[in-house]
Amino acid sequence: MSGRILVVDDVKANVRLLEARLGAEYFEVRSAVSGAQALEILADWPCDIVLLDVMMPGLDGFEVCRRIKTDPRLAHIPVVLITALDRSEDRIRGLRAGADEFLSKPVNDVALVARVRNLIGLKRLTDELRLRAQTGSQFGLSSDFDPAGEAPASLLLVDDRPGSAERLAAALSRDYDVAVEPSAAQALLSASNGAYDTILINLRLAGYDALRLVSQLRSLDRTRLVPIVLIADADDTARVTRALDLGVNDHLVRPVDKTELAIRVRTQVSRKRAIDRLAADVEQTLAMAVTDPLSGLRNRRYLETHLASELQQAADAGLPLALMLVDIDHFKRINDLHGHDAGDGVIRDVARRLRSHTRSLDLACRFGGEEFVMLMPETDLERAAGIAERLRKVIEAEPFRLPSADEMLVTVSIGVASYQGHGDSGTAMLKRADQALYRAKAEGRNRIALDAGASQAGEGAAVPSLPGNTSGIAARRR
Repeated sequence: MSGRILVVDDVKANVRLLEARLGAEYFEVRSAVSGAQALEILADWPCDIVLLDVMMPGLDGFEVCRRIKTDPRLAHIPVVLITALDRSEDRIRGLRAGADEFLSKPVNDVALVARVRNLIGLKRLTDELRLRAQTGSQFGLSSDFDPAGEAPASLLLVDDRPGSAERLAAALSRDYDVAVEPSAAQALLSASNGAYDTILINLRLAGYDALRLVSQLRSLDRTRLVPIVLIADADDTARVTRALDLGVNDHLVRPVDKTELAIRVRTQVSRKRAIDRLAADVEQTLAMAVTDPLSGLRNRRYLETHLASELQQAADAGLPLALMLVDIDHFKRINDLHGHDAGDGVIRDVARRLRSHTRSLDLACRFGGEEFVMLMPETDLERAAGIAERLRKVIEAEPFRLPSADEMLVTVSIGVASYQGHGDSGTAMLKRADQALYRAKAEGRNRIALDAGASQAGEGAAVPSLPGNTSGIAARRR
């Protein structure tokens, strides 16, 4: 994994050593000899991580880190403080300034590279989510997130040493719901079924390899993004380095300082919840991209992709496939006599009735204007005709309520087509359904008509495409 690294240190020898070590791992490295210069570089250079010396003249590392983390444009960039200071109060000061890691000199090269790769990987994950979530503004999305409404964070502590587990749980239980699990196998099951904000693991589990548990947690979709914090001993450097490669987010060294523990866990919980919100925004954006805003049904773009997939499955498995094209009768008259609000209401109500009369495997879409498509996998023409007739009766039977509180009867005409075997296509099926719908309209509306080609050639036989342009279907019938 490559990446852009900014090294900030006023001692040029230190900069050269880091440049050489990181350059050998194919990172792109730039350097700054002061905090002010580092902030200038960050304003113009898209950096992936900052390695920051603490003891510098002018702006020290703590202040530079604080400024990075309070700038909305830079706050997502990981910061690693590198210093000769090794007291717990120094680490706590750095963590409070927003640092993602605090490494003491002399820095172990292997551990440094592992931590850099680890933090860059996490940053790129969140960058991708942030970029996707930003497209939500194109769909008019706004966040209604209320931190006060969030439930207390939930932690899973995996520790089979009763004394250790009791001390850690006592330190965390004031702020979090803490579940303690001494069994690694049970912890894996609990984590995969639960919704934890952070998982803490004793690296020296007596009855199980903690690194194997980390690997298993990272392989499951449910726990892939849940932060993992290791509790390690001072001589566990090699295993901690390996854990970082496996995807561990952070670690603490015994004896554990309660304040440092609280800060590191709070940081991981905050990140987890931020990622969850980003992922929810992305999911909402994707849903809106394929959803018709008026009817709430999938839109034509989604139909085209889904229809192609269903056709392929029908061809591979030799299963039938049918679709119906539903058109609201005299829709222009509804708009002219009662206004567009009434027309919109009719479209929403027809969509509601479509949804309520579809099977779980069927797909209802708004095709455009006053037209809808119902895609019916594993359904032949005869059965599709029966479904269409029932739907027609459902729409005709119940009056539609207008904004004026008046009621009116609305009917639909439906054209039904089926998959004709090898060589058929979604476009051809839609054209045949359109031709059938045209006949239903011509014969008086409020009725269904079947694809004439299927009845002539028989189910499964190839039928030549009929003339017509599906892109103009919605515009030419009223």
